[in-house]
Amino acid sequence: MAKTVVVGLSGGVDSSVAALLLKEQGYNVIGLYMNNWEEQDECGHCTGEEDWGDVRRVANKIGIPYYSVNFAKEYMDRVFSYFLKEYNAGRTPNPDVLCNREIKFKDFKEKAFELGAEYIATGHYCDILHEDGKHYLLKAKDQNKDQTYFLNQLSQSQLNKVLFPLGKLEKSEVRAIAEKNGLATAKKKDSTGICFIGERNFRNFLQTYIPAKRGQIKTYDGKVLGEHLGLMYYTIGQRRGLNIGGQKGDDGSRWFVIEKDLKNNILYVAHGEEDRLYSDGLIASTINWIPEVPTKKEFDCTAKFRYRQPEQKCRVKITGDTVYVEFYEKQRAITEGQFAVFYQGEKCIGGGVIEKAIFKK
Repeated sequence: MAKTVVVGLSGGVDSSVAALLLKEQGYNVIGLYMNNWEEQDECGHCTGEEDWGDVRRVANKIGIPYYSVNFAKEYMDRVFSYFLKEYNAGRTPNPDVLCNREIKFKDFKEKAFELGAEYIATGHYCDILHEDGKHYLLKAKDQNKDQTYFLNQLSQSQLNKVLFPLGKLEKSEVRAIAEKNGLATAKKKDSTGICFIGERNFRNFLQTYIPAKRGQIKTYDGKVLGEHLGLMYYTIGQRRGLNIGGQKGDDGSRWFVIEKDLKNNILYVAHGEEDRLYSDGLIASTINWIPEVPTKKEFDCTAKFRYRQPEQKCRVKITGDTVYVEFYEKQRAITEGQFAVFYQGEKCIGGGVIEKAIFKK
């Protein structure tokens, strides 16, 4: 008898092809659409309605039953509230990581098993190895689309009974499969950025939830260059959007953000050499290890400190609930609130939230 797998259908091409491939492999496939966000954009448009329409068209084309489930309250309570709290503290969070841990591989998985699932599947670009009772998260064949970074907080129980059908495919192959089979999402544009913001202006969106508090833009020697719109809008290393009247540094170079002083509401900038942006290491917390805590308290591996970044060689030192990460090459603009994600070869071995960058004297 065919095993039942519930696929998270998002209305995009990736999850559509994941469902199609599993159907072709002989699984009893059920589509389940998650409604995690109910608010409309500035134009009164809700992308969820469009996505749900694409889910229906794809499911009918493939010939599978489909349902929808509303997790908007859970998303607001456990993901969006965290997002606002972090920005309010001057940090730059990654809500996609939390959405995977708190919604897609928690509430969604529970709902899927209520529907009779023996496995769940998503359209993530990654792979998985179930071996000797352990579950290993592996990088995707398509390194440009690999999404293990966003899955670094998943536990062993969350990775159990999970399938990633796109792990061994290139994005171009996925598009070709969708087009060949006449799926409505074949040419649909990939979603980018933070899901609940979409194409909206980020500053306008954030200001509706966190009142902006203007303050001074200064240099370390006390020179005031202008006014910032609110520290939450800026990240370390940022060059664009400072709006300080086109003022150039003494050497004609552009200014960049060097520090956010929350206590005094000051945005510090510098120009010229970027040495002050390059740190020697970092401290991370909320550490999740896949598949288990390393036996060695100190080891070498590679890591990413933001999603769109090649892996960097580093040395990890486990110190209780936190880790100290020492870089072999200095890293630019390490950002508090983002995730440090660790790899050994093809395996993603875990990750944690960046608490602060370390600068050696």
